Amino acid sequence: MSPPPESPAASPKVIGLGATEDEFSPEERSTLLRVAHDSITSALEKREIPLIPPSPHLSEPRGAFTTIYLQSALRGCVGYVFPVVSPQPISLYCVVAETARAAAFDDTRFPPVTLDEARQLDVSLSILSPLKSITADQLEVGLHGLVVSQAGRRGVLLPQVPVEHHWDRVTFLQQVCRKAGLPLDAWEKGATLQVFTAEVFGDEK
Repeated sequence: MSPPPESPAASPKVIGLGATEDEFSPEERSTLLRVAHDSITSALEKREIPLIPPSPHLSEPRGAFTTIYLQSALRGCVGYVFPVVSPQPISLYCVVAETARAAAFDDTRFPPVTLDEARQLDVSLSILSPLKSITADQLEVGLHGLVVSQAGRRGVLLPQVPVEHHWDRVTFLQQVCRKAGLPLDAWEKGATLQVFTAEVFGDEK
């Protein structure tokens, strides 16, 4: 069983924010968006769908967030910052399917999606890069998402959060510490700092 997915502090809306170049081809993007939609509708229609990744690239374990919108309004957003590797690795393809269902039915901020709503949903995906350890002065606002860890606590914010709130680098660091339940200056006092980028894409209007 996969660990519980997380809800980010903000939902990804900006295509390509946090990514320096596109990793996923238009065909791969379409495939991932399609399985996200199919995962939601198949659950409501009580039918099974095959979850065999169609390529080695989509078979890689990766962190990802799925965000769903109904008539341009947020309807759910959950995901995994870290790749799911225990008890066995789960492919990006399957993670997208799983987080799409979780966004539709398990985001406690919203009631479960209905079949009529499912047919009208727009999907946005944020595919996360592997984590990289950094020092505080290497953090780039607008490029990096940030994970701060210390003493068994962990806080995460996606790359677009500081941009949306107009935070500078120090405020970003402090706010992730706050989310982790750590002192605001934990980033200066031994906390582990890790960053990731996100390739964000969604249904075309």
